[in-house]
Amino acid sequence: MSYSKRYRERTIEYRQAGHSLEATHQVFKVSKSTIQKWEKQLKETGDLEKKDLHRSFRKIDPEKLKAYVAAHPDAYQSEMAEAFGCSESGIRDALRRHKITRKKRRSTIRSRTGKR
Repeated sequence: MSYSKRYRERTIEYRQAGHSLEATHQVFKVSKSTIQKWEKQLKETGDLEKKDLHRSFRKIDPEKLKAYVAAHPDAYQSEMAEAFGCSESGIRDALRRHKITRKKRRSTIRSRTGKR
């Protein structure tokens, strides 16, 4: 959970009004290190907006995976896992995460008028 911008501003205003770090911590129930980070952020950027998360892939580069699937459309997930140096479940999760489907369709579709 993150704190709202207004709550951050109120905390820093209280601190800048001359109150100690300990007193600010007690009043706003925010850790001392967080208050110090907010002060540093305000000094460096002039704003207390939340920072965006910049997450990256760990093992499987999505662009390389898409290129591999395009180049090897009939490859099994075990072959992909070997090529990328990870587990089959890792490949499965990456395919699902990037909405790459591997389901094959039959060349002929059964008639819907047949017996059920």
